[in-house]
Formats: sequence, structure tokens, C-alpha cells
Amino acid sequence: MLSSPLNMPRWLEENSHLLKPPINNYCVYRDDVTVMIVGGPNARSDYHINETAEWFYQYRGSMLLKVVDDGIFRDIPIREGEMFLLPPNTPHNPVRFADTVGIVLEQPRPAESKDRLRWYCQNCGGIVNEEAFHCTDLGTQIKEAVNEFKASDEKRKCKKCGELADLVPRGVVQP
Repeated sequence: MLSSPLNMPRWLEENSHLLKPPINNYCVYRDDVTVMIVGGPNARSDYHINETAEWFYQYRGSMLLKVVDDGIFRDIPIREGEMFLLPPNTPHNPVRFADTVGIVLEQPRPAESKDRLRWYCQNCGGIVNEEAFHCTDLGTQIKEAVNEFKASDEKRKCKKCGELADLVPRGVVQP
């Protein structure tokens, strides 16, 4: 049976308490497409790598999508009313600011796929840590990996230069 349309302003009024750090997302549909409502602020330094494309729409306020594009770190601002299609296998860190809301669409993961969370050293750019998993529940699985990383100096220590990786992105300015 088809579901009823979702009224975004009403849903946010009744459910904004569900958009909590560190991930701040709530899955509203999980059928042929996963649809998540994501609020801000968040505080993450990991880069998510998904084998399928992700579609971002910024409903309220602006966000910053930090990406690694052919080995180069880039910032992509997504402003209110804008959408962006992220290609598969692109490392990305969605930075969300206070009182912002976005919608993210993802495809179901093929059975053999692996999502990855990767942390980079802010000093030398090297890979500090990477966790891989088959994604069945993005919200809980990412939270677990992020919290384990935050709790472990061993996981946070860069093997190239010895610096401890930051827990939140440095020098982020809201677009």
C-alpha cells in the first residue's frame, strides 16, 4: 500500500528532536530508495564512501560538502533550495550548520557492497583510519564507527606524521 505524502514543515515541528549528533539523520523511507532528513549542526571529521550515488537537497539553510575529488580536497557549498548529485565512490564529509535541514536520497546497497568511513590527517593529508561495513542501517552503523574513532587515540594517530586526527573539521565557514 502506498504511504501518504510527508508534510515537511509539520514533520520537522513534530520530529526535529530525532535529528541528533553526531549524524543527525532520520530515515523516513527505506524501500526502493532510502530517504533521510538530516539536520544540523553536526560535528564529524570522517569522509563517507558509498558505492552508489547520493543526492543532496538543501531544504533550509546551507551546508558544506567536503569531498576528495581525484585526490584533491574540495569544499562544495549547497545552499537552500539547491541540489547536488554526488557520484559513487567519492569520499565526502557533509558539514551541517545549526538550524539547517537537508534531504538525502541513497540507493539500496547491493549485497556485496561495502560502505567505508575514512579519516584523513589535517596535517599531511594521509589516511589515518578506515572502517568498512555492509550498510544496512546508516544511522546506527556510522554512529558506532564515529564514536569508536573518537574514543581511540590509536585509531586517530596518523601513521605518516604522528599527528592526532581532529574530531571535527578545521576552519569551516558556513556558506
